[in-house]
Amino acid sequence: MEFVGFTKKTLPFLESIRQNNDKEWFEANRSEYEENILNPSRAFVEEFGEHLMALEPTINFSPKINKSLFRIYRDTRRMGAIKVPLKHRIGFIFWQGSGSRLQNSYFYMHFSPDELFVAVGVRWFEKPMLDAYREYIQDDSRREKLADVLKSIEDKGYKVIEKGYKRFPRGFNVEMSDADLSLYKGMATYKVLDPKLIVNGDKLIDTLYKIYEEMLPLQQLVYEISLRVKED
Repeated sequence: MEFVGFTKKTLPFLESIRQNNDKEWFEANRSEYEENILNPSRAFVEEFGEHLMALEPTINFSPKINKSLFRIYRDTRRMGAIKVPLKHRIGFIFWQGSGSRLQNSYFYMHFSPDELFVAVGVRWFEKPMLDAYREYIQDDSRREKLADVLKSIEDKGYKVIEKGYKRFPRGFNVEMSDADLSLYKGMATYKVLDPKLIVNGDKLIDTLYKIYEEMLPLQQLVYEISLRVKED
């Protein structure tokens, strides 16, 4: 299936999910979900995955649920989870490396009626990745390299996720240059766009490609860190 963009009904259908967040309602409207979201999502992954290979030839992508696509149903059993059963935003992930797709550097995108969100990196480090990140930036030259990459990205108008800690971890102190890099719980950059962009396939792909190309230095650096994760 050729990707020509999402339909004009895609965002209104997501708004309908938000207003009718109920499994019975969703099952009654599943054909509309498949037509306006699932089928074009699969086509998008195939099309854009091939484009991303020009930036990073080893990128992983697959137009399947729990691969590049996320489930529409939430896991409401987790502690602290949002209790409504359905998501009203649609996410995509193209990841580099083996293991968990969310703990390898990735190109990420989601859209909802409110926004089109584009990012690279890893939003939240689990302990093995956090340990590898801190070990990486303990070296002065590598810490400086990361600081330079972040400055360059911010100069292009992109944002960096907020720090997650207030106290320096062991091995870092205020006298070290760029010591605040140790306060991050993840490392990612992002940009928020108008969600209406999704209906124009060519413009969406061109826009995403340009953004990811400019974010690529951070994606590559986070992938370098992921290769340092120690196996249990």
